[in-house]
Amino acid sequence: MSLTVASRIARRELRGGLRGFRIFLACLILGVAAIAAVGSVREAINAGLEREGATILGGDAEVELTYRFASDDERAWMADAALEIAELVDFRSMAVFGTGDAAERGLTQVKAVDAAYPLLGAVELDPALPLDVALAGEGGLPGAVMAPALIARLDMAIGDQFRLGAQDFVLMATLIREPDTAGGFGLGPRTIVRTVDLDNSGLIQPGTLFETEYKLRLPADADLDALQIQAESAFTGLRWRDRRNGAPGVERFVDRLSSFLVLVGLAGLAVGGVGISAAVTSYLERKTEVIATLKTLGADGRTIFQTYFIQIGILTILGLLAGLILGALIPVLAAPLIADRLPVPAVFTFHIKPLAEAAVYGTLAALIFTLWPLARVEDVRAATLFRDGDGDARGLPRAIWIGVTGFLVALLVSLAAWFSGLLSLTFGAAGGLLAAFALLVMAARGIRWIARRLSPAFRGKSATRLALGAVGGPSGEATSVVLSLGLGLTVLAAVGQIDANLRNAIAQDLPERAPAFFMVDIQPDQIDSFRERLITDSAVSTVETAPMLRGIITQINGRPAAETGGEHWVLQGDRGVTYSDRPPEGTVITHGAWWPEGPVETPQISFATEEALELGLAIGDEMTVNILGRDITATITSFREVDFSTAGIGFILSMNPAALAGAPHSFISTVYADPTAEAQILRDISKTYPNVTAISVKDAITRVSEVLAGIAAAITYGALATLLTGVVVLIGAAAAGVQARTYEAAVLKTLGAKRATILKSFAIRSALQGAAAGLVAIFAGALAGWGVMRFVMETDYTFEPFSAFAIVLGGILATLVSGLLFAWGPLAGRPAQVLRARE
Repeated sequence: MSLTVASRIARRELRGGLRGFRIFLACLILGVAAIAAVGSVREAINAGLEREGATILGGDAEVELTYRFASDDERAWMADAALEIAELVDFRSMAVFGTGDAAERGLTQVKAVDAAYPLLGAVELDPALPLDVALAGEGGLPGAVMAPALIARLDMAIGDQFRLGAQDFVLMATLIREPDTAGGFGLGPRTIVRTVDLDNSGLIQPGTLFETEYKLRLPADADLDALQIQAESAFTGLRWRDRRNGAPGVERFVDRLSSFLVLVGLAGLAVGGVGISAAVTSYLERKTEVIATLKTLGADGRTIFQTYFIQIGILTILGLLAGLILGALIPVLAAPLIADRLPVPAVFTFHIKPLAEAAVYGTLAALIFTLWPLARVEDVRAATLFRDGDGDARGLPRAIWIGVTGFLVALLVSLAAWFSGLLSLTFGAAGGLLAAFALLVMAARGIRWIARRLSPAFRGKSATRLALGAVGGPSGEATSVVLSLGLGLTVLAAVGQIDANLRNAIAQDLPERAPAFFMVDIQPDQIDSFRERLITDSAVSTVETAPMLRGIITQINGRPAAETGGEHWVLQGDRGVTYSDRPPEGTVITHGAWWPEGPVETPQISFATEEALELGLAIGDEMTVNILGRDITATITSFREVDFSTAGIGFILSMNPAALAGAPHSFISTVYADPTAEAQILRDISKTYPNVTAISVKDAITRVSEVLAGIAAAITYGALATLLTGVVVLIGAAAAGVQARTYEAAVLKTLGAKRATILKSFAIRSALQGAAAGLVAIFAGALAGWGVMRFVMETDYTFEPFSAFAIVLGGILATLVSGLLFAWGPLAGRPAQVLRARE
């Protein structure tokens, strides 16, 4: 028969409605909608960053320098290139309110600005003052505006006086919004002052940690690429950004997080695929008589395959459209709620790209999970279809269909890797998902085998024996339940294990080894008295200090560093540099040797071992580091172990003292102290050395924990969506088994079984299947958690039992509730009517 005949039959059968395909559609809609919604939010943020790039950046372009201000020649170049220039200085400091022991102190990120700031947008203050009026101050003191979190932390009010370094300021207003901020990670709330008002503060000195940012407003026809090339020639050690990438860090973070969430969505689509496959199989089983009739009338396997392929194709299109509409509408309808939680502007509208990606994912998933049951029907003989109870086509389909399915799986994974840009994570997730599939299938077969073996041991316990017999029977219910629920629980278990291990690493392991304070901007003439003050304090156990500069690795062996090391994090931006004539205590040299003590005129470098091997460096290589605008080319003479996990002092790059002779610099220090003495130490240091900034490691850990908690929450929501799909599949499996359970209940009632016994049997059956799914999910989730912590986070992994227990309990409850919801109908049926209908 031709395709035309198959189309006509398919069209006529679809007139009967969507009965039997509700679960199919629900699974497809949920999976596609989740992927489309996540992608739409990502595109909304990217569109907002592109539209508001100049405002977020604070200008059409930005030149950023470290530790220094622009030279006269550099200022002249900017004046020629730009219509307007604003100079900002960004650094951390301690804001002090009050005097003596009653003084309150808080870490703040200071933005010092000139009269031209802001070039674009407006600073929003409360009360609503112009920024220049607020920063003018009153009563002979310069003014400042401050973020509400810091005002609350210091218990201040508008009009109060506070200190930054040695300079007093008056708080004129609360800072509500800055136009040129991308909401990036910062250890302290913002304070804005005038740069000229910091002259007597002692905070901006040679060697202290600060960055200058020059915001440029350019002509409308400015060639940004050409200007960047010119700037890189005119400046030494600059970082260039322009309106095309106003917030690159935020954009990368959003892309990576959303890509990961799309992968979680694909796991949900895989869970839904189990429901899709089960729904198609169930539908075809109910069409046994129709298929048998068609074959008897001369229809071949190809025609039957085409008939039902067309039906499922039409339903797939309906499901895709519904999922895409839902996925597109959710971000638009929830735009006010989402926008309030975003640190950057977003353009919430209908974005084609994420919808197209979701459509591709949904189409491939539907094909992968429907081809198998359709292909098996193609080879079933007509005589077999007329035999009662043997309508389920078992066994593998023809080799061609196995090959096509494998190709589609490979295509789906490859496209996911391409769309997300996370090759290793995508292929790792795909491998883990396939392994989980195999594990769950084996677990389903295992529980059926165990149930058959245990059933005879429960003589006299009718309900339990009946449940074991049903689980171990020939029906595919156990496999469907364990697969659908197990995959959803596996994703949730993996997220739970990763989240718990991250929290433990931050909240438990690190504080046991971490210092109390990380202090920066200690001047060379202060370091001896600073060290003496702390060493003589009985509450201080250890004080570590080191000179510190900042440098940018520009060349490796005479070639641009990026050509050798690519996008390695060490080459992104400036890195801390120190010097020492001898290895610090506890240093482990893994390759080469440290330079000899005494005068060593030739610049030499000791590099961190792990990062050196990642960059492909070798002993004897030459590296050029730009420090304060000066290029220093040195020879790598040793590699050494550097452990950043302790939050102590650790430098990727250390040089011999002669290499940095005369370079302005400051010192940093880590202070390990009794927690009860931390407040007093902070008061003493800030009073004696007002220019020194003390960063509480506990506060930093808390800030990092908050960020990680937000990431974990987003991922957990994605995992819950996957679990919801699994529950839908579970309900579908329970609904599909109503007819079989009705017949089973009728037979048992005829043999004298009571309703309570039958109900108990159904409950035990559901609980066993849920427990099996939960146990497998624990194992698979723990394995996934170990892989992520070990190879992605590169830290230790510890099994977290509480979330594991919750997973098993959740699996049991989910199957129990769904099983019992669909148990009342079979129990209410009259045996005589059911058995007569069966005949």
